[in-house]
Amino acid sequence: VQLQACGGGLVQAGGSLTLSCAASGSFVGIHDMGWYRQGPGKQRELVASISRGGAENYADSVKGRFTISRDYAKNTVALQMNSLKPEDTGVYYCSSEITTQTSYATYWGQGTLVTVSS
Repeated sequence: VQLQACGGGLVQAGGSLTLSCAASGSFVGIHDMGWYRQGPGKQRELVASISRGGAENYADSVKGRFTISRDYAKNTVALQMNSLKPEDTGVYYCSSEITTQTSYATYWGQGTLVTVSS
């Protein structure tokens, strides 16, 4: 199982970016999917998550600015980020709880860098 994330880049404050992450490989089902980020000198933190049933959860710092969505047919999760702030800068990681024939585990993408300039 692999998670491939893309969509990071450099953007000015107030701008927008969309991150996308696709799960591939052999698996039975995908449960919660989410995005985490790690800013410079900071610990990794949850940005947003979406359950298999579609329930969304956001960090207080991004509520009203970020939107998480998933495509069940394509096994993808996206993060639409609007009104970006310099403090949103960091490496963003997608994660998914995935069931295979032999295990239930959390998988991580490789990380994509988002830089917001002031």
